[in-house]
Amino acid sequence: MRLALITLFTLLAFAANSLLCRMALGGAYIDPMSFTTLRLVSGAAVLWPLARWGREKPSRAEQSGSWSGGLALFWYAAAFSMAYVTLNTGTGALLLFGAVQLIMMAGGLLSGERPHPLQWVGLLAALAGLIYLVAPGLTAPDPLGAALMLTSGAAWGIYSLKGRGVRAPIALTAANFRRTIPLTLLASLLTLQGMQLQPAGLALALTSGSITSGLGYVLWYQALRGLTTTRAAIVQLLVPVLAAFGGVVVLSEHITLRLVIASLLILGGVGLAVSRKARLARTAPTAR
Repeated sequence: MRLALITLFTLLAFAANSLLCRMALGGAYIDPMSFTTLRLVSGAAVLWPLARWGREKPSRAEQSGSWSGGLALFWYAAAFSMAYVTLNTGTGALLLFGAVQLIMMAGGLLSGERPHPLQWVGLLAALAGLIYLVAPGLTAPDPLGAALMLTSGAAWGIYSLKGRGVRAPIALTAANFRRTIPLTLLASLLTLQGMQLQPAGLALALTSGSITSGLGYVLWYQALRGLTTTRAAIVQLLVPVLAAFGGVVVLSEHITLRLVIASLLILGGVGLAVSRKARLARTAPTAR
């Protein structure tokens, strides 16, 4: 139950990130790099006291983080923001989470995981629902935007894989956020001429960084302790559905039959993939 609640809150935070970014960039309240910088710096500011005065006992490596982790986190956030300048929401979500699944599934296979056939069925059902949700009416995506979103998803998948098995997720997350600060400040200086910042954009970026990013990633690291790589990849397919329903509430979007059917496919697929039946079938001894 604890793992389920942590995973649910994490997915809600990720969905909220998507909504906040859409609201900020879609409304032209802020430019992509300023959103990224404020998001990462505010995330680092919130995580620092949690890591310093928390109960964790991090190792030296966890306390200092890594440049590879910081770079993956920075590129995920930066490419995510830049891609949504030219991509519509459905196309961006499909590209992002498609890339995440490929990276995490590949990581699981390379580490020796062998998903049970029921998990494959669940993954295919969830992917079918996601494609059904975004495919009708889509035009060819902007090539640069598509490339940026694919690399953003790949970076998030790598960052998730690096977070498995850590003993001090808060300390490591805080350290990696600190590592992004010089990278994002340099990127902001290089794009200074295109800076655009309104009060609404400032508020949305700070909320994204301090709450749905910083605290959300801490919860994600906690969830990764109890999830296999395959299941971690699959449950993230819930995020586009949660974001879509969030758009109904926050952005006054309409609920359609297509959205309902796609949501049932994705939720049903994820439920099948992480069901007790699948877990028992995978671990049951073979007959001799």
